Amino acid sequence: MSMKAIFALLCLSSAVLPGQDLVRLGNLKFAHYGAVSYMKELAPKYRLKIEERMFAKGIDINPAIVAGEIDASAAALDAAIAGRSAGVPIVVVAGFARGGARLVVRPDAGIKSLKDLKGKKVGVARGGAQELLLLAELAKAGLSWADKPGKDVLVLYLPFADLNQALMAKNIDAMCQSEPYSSQAINKKFGVELLKPYDTPIGEPIRALVITEKLYKERRDVALRFLLCFVEATKKFIDEPKTAEKFVREVMFKNQISAEDYQDAIGNSPFSYDITVPHVQITTDLMAKYGVGKMANPPKAGDWVKLDLLLEAKKQLKVK
Repeated sequence: MSMKAIFALLCLSSAVLPGQDLVRLGNLKFAHYGAVSYMKELAPKYRLKIEERMFAKGIDINPAIVAGEIDASAAALDAAIAGRSAGVPIVVVAGFARGGARLVVRPDAGIKSLKDLKGKKVGVARGGAQELLLLAELAKAGLSWADKPGKDVLVLYLPFADLNQALMAKNIDAMCQSEPYSSQAINKKFGVELLKPYDTPIGEPIRALVITEKLYKERRDVALRFLLCFVEATKKFIDEPKTAEKFVREVMFKNQISAEDYQDAIGNSPFSYDITVPHVQITTDLMAKYGVGKMANPPKAGDWVKLDLLLEAKKQLKVK
């Protein structure tokens, strides 16, 4: 095949074909975000071209939405709430995973309970579900915290990718970490699970699939097809766990996580479809209470949680 022909094929593969609608998707590199990433494989069936762009943290996607570069995103609910509070024009349309966090401690740190975190350094990524879960657990244990010395617990804010290294290097005593990184720390023996932080009013955190108000209001046919694609991708991952594992380990993580890491991660962060207005509201209330997201005007969940497209997609695909 000539170079000219190869170039033409490459151009065609990256182009939006006639009859396809482009949806630019912001996503994160975590095991439980796998079904959302897989949507691009099914997109042509729904006359869509899904262009995926990976971000370091969910909160990083908000500026790209404001700039008109992203139409939909998968992120921690906290990031979506903080974005909506800051005026980012988004609506929550589904929930794509539950759980996904662990409080992991150094084996030699002498930490057997939350109370033992007093006087310790705890790492967490700012602006994700893990931050809110950590603060809710510390509050429940009656511990104070700050990112400077002087409180019961010193909270160190680090990127997700740096938390495991910090724990391994003994720069922190504990971390509230996402999957599959928390499972990796446990399986590689430099961390042990203290608890899964789901016993606060939040319960299991739910990750949010959001789309722009413009997509929801002005391109409803495209938005519905996007939700149909999401529901089918999620159902496939739930029904075909081997397909899910192969895609996440080989495509998303380039074989950088083991089968054991993946199984442990998904066991703590199952794929799902649903989210509720009350869950979004209690998460918002606790963010405001603990100062997460620094919201001047916390949004009311009922104003921007729009689940009609999800219900229609589940109905059409006969998913309960």
